[in-house]
Amino acid sequence: MLKIQGGNALRGSVQVSGAKNAALPIMAACLAVPGKTVLHNLPELRDIASMSDLLGQLGMSVTRTGTGQLILEPTRSRESVADYDLVRKMRASVCVLGPLLASRGEAFVSLPGGCNIGHRPIDLHLKGLAALGAEIEIRNGYVIAQATKLTGTRIFLGGAMGSTVTGTCNILSAAALATGRTIIESAACEPEVVDLGNFLIACGAKIEGLGTPCITIDGVEQLQPVEYEIIPDRIEAATWLIATAATRGDVTIENVIPEHLSAFLDKLTQLGVLCQINSNSIRVSGVTEIQAGDIVALAYPGIPTDIQAQLTAMLCLAKGMSVVTDRVFPERFMYASELVRMGAKIRREANSVIIQGVNRLNGASVMASDLRASAALVIAGLAAEGETTIRRIYHLDRGYEKLADKLTALGADVQRLQDRQSPPTGSSIPGPHWQQAGIGEPK
Repeated sequence: MLKIQGGNALRGSVQVSGAKNAALPIMAACLAVPGKTVLHNLPELRDIASMSDLLGQLGMSVTRTGTGQLILEPTRSRESVADYDLVRKMRASVCVLGPLLASRGEAFVSLPGGCNIGHRPIDLHLKGLAALGAEIEIRNGYVIAQATKLTGTRIFLGGAMGSTVTGTCNILSAAALATGRTIIESAACEPEVVDLGNFLIACGAKIEGLGTPCITIDGVEQLQPVEYEIIPDRIEAATWLIATAATRGDVTIENVIPEHLSAFLDKLTQLGVLCQINSNSIRVSGVTEIQAGDIVALAYPGIPTDIQAQLTAMLCLAKGMSVVTDRVFPERFMYASELVRMGAKIRREANSVIIQGVNRLNGASVMASDLRASAALVIAGLAAEGETTIRRIYHLDRGYEKLADKLTALGADVQRLQDRQSPPTGSSIPGPHWQQAGIGEPK
């Protein structure tokens, strides 16, 4: 658990780590790259370790050789089963579907887990892979996909909640090795998708239109191993900006790409948080009063759903009434009741929360429900009066590298103690083969 003595303004500078949401699909794509690939700027996170374990099960050698560096290389093994015990830990595990199918002609992947933030189906992933020529069925909780050959085609990836980020990643990786041209319409435009595309291009893929809703991929016969550096984590950068504003601090956030945060930075200005923006750093200082405002979380280039919880925590201390709406994951407000325990005035209505700002929050014992909810509770604890204890902080380890150490360096009074709540466990599948996984013989 994390014990925070609130009331200290954050001051100093902090280095943003590599983006986990870019690193995970890029690591998965290495399944389709023969030879030794070296990735740089990899954060040391639970999710990175989980993906490393999963790739190891699938016949990859994954070695961390230094700070932020991984070497990935396929071995002779051709395993294609991604079992429940590993995939349940994070949704991004589903990104192995496309690379496995493209490079090995088959994939047996457990339906994914991850944060408890609402229903997140993978039907668009399967629709896209089927359009490329895969035969797909779901049996005993597994996606079973097989294809003797993938053929380029036109694929529409729009859904009820907008474009699918991991679905776009899966189709990108599969189409890179398909025969002919694939056109993805309503593709996700997030920087993490662009980073995967740029990695594939560095490996020899032919891709145009990254960062737009229409991506064109001309398949190649084989990809080549490369050295590649992961982009900085825009969600971590935003979290530091919000935490600085909430504590009325003065912090320079380094190793950031401001263009990835344009909508968010514009909203911060509207809320009375002025930022000094440089080419690769952003400074927040001189915040005296946070203004209320309305926020809508949208797909990129809008304000990310991954920072709506943090913004909500900050707006609890704003002057006036605010409304925060999430149109990406409408159920992503489980943390609100925990903020109420700290004195916040929040009311939930459908896919929104209505917040009446208060003069102060008070420390309390709270429980984290997911990764970004954890960050919101940390921000609230930093700004609150008194002591806040946050349990189930293993969520934080999935997305924030050495958070307690970074906070301490900025002057926060933070202690990391043994948490009585441990990560959820699941049943282990005794072997990697489809017979042992219990999914039955593929047709």
